Amino acid sequence: MRVVFDFGGVLFRWHPPSFLARVWPHRCPDEAAGADAAREFFTQYSGDWGAFDQGLIGPEAVIERIAARTGWPQVEVRAVVDAVPDELQAVPGTVRLIEAAQAAGHRTHYLSNMPGIYADYLERHYPLDRWFEGGIFSSRVRQSKPGAEIFALMEAQLGVPPQDIVFLDDHPANIEAAAARGWQALLFTTPEAAEQTLRVRGLLG
Repeated sequence: MRVVFDFGGVLFRWHPPSFLARVWPHRCPDEAAGADAAREFFTQYSGDWGAFDQGLIGPEAVIERIAARTGWPQVEVRAVVDAVPDELQAVPGTVRLIEAAQAAGHRTHYLSNMPGIYADYLERHYPLDRWFEGGIFSSRVRQSKPGAEIFALMEAQLGVPPQDIVFLDDHPANIEAAAARGWQALLFTTPEAAEQTLRVRGLLG
């Protein structure tokens, strides 16, 4: 079985409301304000940020576009873009889940919507080559979830029937897209809940 992990919100911490509350305390005094700002900043990962995810624009362009669209000063937008690597900290429970999947004989891979500068950062700072046989970053293939093209690319890389792919992602739209292709798609909430689901399905010892 191939077990495919998303990154942001699954293997790496990614919670925009609390992230913006930390980076922008003057604009986001609490997580509720952070959630409102996140909807405007990241536009549900479409628009400016979606192009950044797909590698169609770089950090300077995304900063300029967000500032122009929102009226927020470029220096403040840049502070958010620059702070993302500090937010992307590995989740210990998910690291253990990867190791448990490997111990059970499964082969592990990743499928992540990730701008190029952050993909480079994660490769430099984390043992991705130990955790995974391979994977796909959206910015390197100019496609992103939940689009069908990136799932097709993942299938080609794995070379197994769709029913032999287990996929963990925290976004319902991505889970729906994977399930529509016949993947075993599991909506991720916590590492503990994901481990329990995999055990119930007989995928972990």
